[in-house]
Amino acid sequence: MKVLVLGVRGIPGVPGGVETHAEQLYSRLAAMGCRVEVVVRTPFVPRDARTCGAVRLKRLWAPRVPGAEALVHSVLAVLYAAVARPDIVHIHAVGPAIVTPLARLLGLRVVVTHHGPDYERDRWGPFARWVLRSGERVGMRYSAARIAISGVIATLIRSAHGRDADLIPNGVVCGGPRTGADLVRRFGLEPGRYFLQVGRFVPEKRQLDLIEAYRSLDRTQWKLALVGGLGEDDYARRVRAAAREAGAVLTGMQRGTALDQLYANAGAFVLPSSHEGLPIALLEALGAGLPAIASAIPAHLEITLPRESYFPVGDVPALAARLREMEAVRPDEAARVARREWVRRTYDWDRVAAQTLAVYRRLLAG
Repeated sequence: MKVLVLGVRGIPGVPGGVETHAEQLYSRLAAMGCRVEVVVRTPFVPRDARTCGAVRLKRLWAPRVPGAEALVHSVLAVLYAAVARPDIVHIHAVGPAIVTPLARLLGLRVVVTHHGPDYERDRWGPFARWVLRSGERVGMRYSAARIAISGVIATLIRSAHGRDADLIPNGVVCGGPRTGADLVRRFGLEPGRYFLQVGRFVPEKRQLDLIEAYRSLDRTQWKLALVGGLGEDDYARRVRAAAREAGAVLTGMQRGTALDQLYANAGAFVLPSSHEGLPIALLEALGAGLPAIASAIPAHLEITLPRESYFPVGDVPALAARLREMEAVRPDEAARVARREWVRRTYDWDRVAAQTLAVYRRLLAG
């Protein structure tokens, strides 16, 4: 079965939930016998990149213009698909899904995975929001099959567009028991005594709320570690300045052993986002056994953390109260093991791959 993938900026190692999803999913589908080719964007993948393991990469030009990048790249990608003639075209996210009608006119079988209503993100202007809303509408109505990564999104698809979707959540690679901490200490962090957030530095992740809440803590013995690559935009500059004033640690982008150690040795994970689909970073933290604090948005509530883990989005005093409470909780190794096992059972990438392959086979059989 030949599968062509659209809507991914790049793999491997490109930050973003869709990119992590694609890297994990398609390596497994390739191992299951699919011939997978992922169409990636030139700014995010080196010129000589041709493969990611058994997955082929096709670099196509994309402009670095917010709102236009995904649109232009997706049009070029679907024209490439018309020549390549795959058995399945799998489009990820509602922005790239705007090319679904064109793909269908070209005789292609299209699956669209809805990763969340991206038009709700804080950073988009009017044109980008129009593209995203249009992509959701036509992607859901004209695709041959739809996948939702959460029950909240499946309900949205049914209520807003009158279509059913296969519910296939994100998966997670669970961390093992706490091991080394040498790389953590290089950042000036003490194992078990820091709050952790991992993610892109964009307004909807609300790092500024977290920094402000942390700064308000009196005589805290814990530090705050923010993991992710910082750009040079206005939001990134504000985060740098606020982190410096609060004494928070900016680790930069981390992968591999360093990221594993940061998860394994944290005291708690914090995600104050105003918008998420199904946050892989939060699942990774739970998979490492960490207790978590999260804003009470639908995507987080669906994960069913303990009620005391949630706080109203944007409520900095409530977030500070949750941080103080978490700091006072004694470590519980049995609870960490239970979290890891729950995530391993509930969010398994191998099962995600098998369910996705079943969607493909259903389309080819029909």
